Amino acid sequence: MGTGGLDLERYFRWRRARDGDPFRIRVPGLGTCVCTGTPAGARELFRAPIDLLAPPLPNPIEPMVGAASLILARPERHRPERALLAPAFHHTRIAHYGTVIRDVTRAELDGDRTGQALRPGTRVDARAAARAMTLRVILAAVFGIDDPLRQAEYTTATLDFVTSFGGALMLAPVLRRNLLGLSGWERFRAARDRLDALIDADIARRRAGGDEAGRDGSDVLALLLATRYADGSAMTDSELREQVRTLLVAGHETTATALVWALYRLHREPATLARLRTELAAAGTDLDPGELAELPYLNAVCQETLRLHPPVPIVLRRLTGDFTLRGAALVTGDTMGLIVPLLHSDASVWEAPQEFRPERFLERHYSPFEFAPFGGGHRRCIGAALAEYEMRIVLATVLNTVRLRLSPRFARGRVPWTVPHNIATGPHAAITFEVAAS
Repeated sequence: MGTGGLDLERYFRWRRARDGDPFRIRVPGLGTCVCTGTPAGARELFRAPIDLLAPPLPNPIEPMVGAASLILARPERHRPERALLAPAFHHTRIAHYGTVIRDVTRAELDGDRTGQALRPGTRVDARAAARAMTLRVILAAVFGIDDPLRQAEYTTATLDFVTSFGGALMLAPVLRRNLLGLSGWERFRAARDRLDALIDADIARRRAGGDEAGRDGSDVLALLLATRYADGSAMTDSELREQVRTLLVAGHETTATALVWALYRLHREPATLARLRTELAAAGTDLDPGELAELPYLNAVCQETLRLHPPVPIVLRRLTGDFTLRGAALVTGDTMGLIVPLLHSDASVWEAPQEFRPERFLERHYSPFEFAPFGGGHRRCIGAALAEYEMRIVLATVLNTVRLRLSPRFARGRVPWTVPHNIATGPHAAITFEVAAS
C-alpha cells in the first residue's frame, strides 16, 4: 500500500478481484493483515471472542490520539473505560446538543466567526467549512465552550494539529524523526503540544472549580471529571487529556468528511437533491432539531453517503489467540481486518452498488454485518450516534440556508479518489462549491 497518492477503494476492489476473499495486504508499521470484505467475514470478525481481540500496535494513529485513548485500549482496559465514557453519548444527552448543532451551523453560514457570510458568488471549500462547523459542535459538546476567543484558540490549535499529521506520517513511521526542527514530525509534535496545553489548562480550571462552563455538568469534560471507575478511582490528567484529544479529533474530522461527500453526491444528483429539499420544505425551517434528525429521506441520504464513503475504511483487530477468518488460519499476533468499502459494495447485498441511491435505505433494513460505517462489535465507534445526529442536522441546516452549485471541475466526471488524511480518509482534492442565488 502507498500513502496519500493511492486510490484506496480501487486498490481494494482490484485485490479482491485478483485474490478472492480473504486476501492479504501489507499495512505500513503493522505488517501483513488478512482482510475480508463480505457480510460473512464481517460477522466472523465482529462476533469473535472479546478476549481474543486487541487494537493493532504499533498503531498508525497513536501519535494523534495517544496510548490512553479508548480507540487503542487493550481488552482489560477497554470495557471499564468504555463504560466510563458511554453516558456522554447516551441518546438523551445527544438530544441536548440538537439546538447547539443547528445554531452553530447557522452562525458559521452567517459568517459570525470569519466575518464572511456565504453570499451569492462566494466560493466555498467544503472541507474547510464542514470542519469549522463540526469542530465548533464538538467544542460545545466536550467543553461547553461558547466564548468566541476560546473557540478561535481551540479551532486554530486543533486544525494545526490535524493538518500536520498527513498520510505520509501516518503510513510511513520511518518519517517520524527529528531534523533540526525542520521535519514534518517535529511540526506535528509542536502542534500537539500546543493543543495539549489548552486541554490541560481546561482540566486544571475544572478541577479547581474555576470554569463556569462546566458548572451544570452538561458537557463531556464535566461528566468525565465526575465519573469513577468501579474501584472508586478517577481518570488521571494525562488519561483525560488523551481521551479529550481523541474526542476533539475523531469527533469532528470524520463527520466533516462525511458532510463533504453528502453535499458532493447530492449536487451531482439533481433529482435526489430535489427530493430532499421537498422533504425539508414540508417539515418547515422551525422544526425541532430532534424531529429534523428523524426525517426519513434525510436519514437515507446520510446513510447512503456513509455507505459509499465510510470515513474509516478499514477495521483492524490484532489477535491474542488463534482464530480462523473465512477459512484462513490465524495465530496469536496476527492482524485481521474488514474492508468497509468492499462490504458496502458486496453484490449479494447491494444492487448497483456504485450508484448513489438513498432510496435503498427506505426499502429495507441492513444488518450490522452488511452496513458498518462505524465499525462493529464491542469496539464499534462510541460516538456513532452523535456523528449521525450531527450529520443530519448540519446537512439539513445548510440546505435550508444556502443554495450551492458544484464547481465545474467536480460537477462532471470521475468521483475524486479517497485517500488517507489523518484519522479519517477523504477526497484527494478540495471539493469546492459556489453559492448560488436563492
